Amino acid sequence: MSHLRDSEITNTAATVREALQKINRVLSDTSTDKDANVVVEQSDDVIRVPREVATVLREILVHSAAGRSVGVIPMRAELTTQQAAHLLNVSRPHVIKLMDEGILPGHKVGTHRRIYAADVQAYKHQRDIDARTAADDLTALTEEMGLYE
Repeated sequence: MSHLRDSEITNTAATVREALQKINRVLSDTSTDKDANVVVEQSDDVIRVPREVATVLREILVHSAAGRSVGVIPMRAELTTQQAAHLLNVSRPHVIKLMDEGILPGHKVGTHRRIYAADVQAYKHQRDIDARTAADDLTALTEEMGLYE
């Protein structure tokens, strides 16, 4: 039974890689903003999706090909502080602190705090940029001091 599952995983991974290559080819054509056609496996059905949706599909395939699980959250979705903490990989009290300090915008629904997924993603993106900048600055300083050889 385990052998069957390994075979299925291998086939799925190959299918994901092949789909990723194909969608990359379609989306690499920047001369057009045309919709993309998606063919459903073992069917003659062709589904036309907007280019923006195809771009999201590519992101899903990238993560799937890397073996990471994927979930889709609408950007206007209201998240609980626990859900936001999970996405940011921090504690719930830390998210509340960020909200109280005005760093993460949020609102209340009754007595419960909520935060939009788009705001969590924007914060996470900026945090990642800041971390990369700090790492680059540290590398430059280390090289400047002659400690990086």
